[in-house]
Amino acid sequence: MTQLATDVLASLIRHKRLCLEHLRALGEKQLALVRAGSMTELLDLLAAKQPLLLRLQAVERELDPFRSQDPDARRWPAPDARQRCAAELAQCEALLAEIVRREKESERELVRRRDETAAQLETVNSAGHARQAYLASYRESLSQLDLASGGT
Repeated sequence: MTQLATDVLASLIRHKRLCLEHLRALGEKQLALVRAGSMTELLDLLAAKQPLLLRLQAVERELDPFRSQDPDARRWPAPDARQRCAAELAQCEALLAEIVRREKESERELVRRRDETAAQLETVNSAGHARQAYLASYRESLSQLDLASGGT
């Protein structure tokens, strides 16, 4: 017995949903790590996301042949199978939208933290320049002090 193309389609959509659910969970952790400033753990998490992203790309490639098909011409094994698959596909779209939103939020937070760090470094750098200028001025005034004058 050969597997119906719609069974393959439903299986691919299910794999896509599971992958997106995992990416969503990692995205939640990612945002928390960004907010906490845990950059080492963030890098580890980003590395863990990579295989999931590759798997998602593979699933999308496997779905390509179905994109050109007429959905009404597909043979489904049961009347409600098409509705279940459509509902799962709608879940995928909602998950993807949520993932993209969270990624953008993480990016904004990273940019904000980067800008704060740059401002702090600039403050430290300016303070260092002021200290150097003060020390140079102090050294110059010491070298001009006349201690050889006579006194009692």
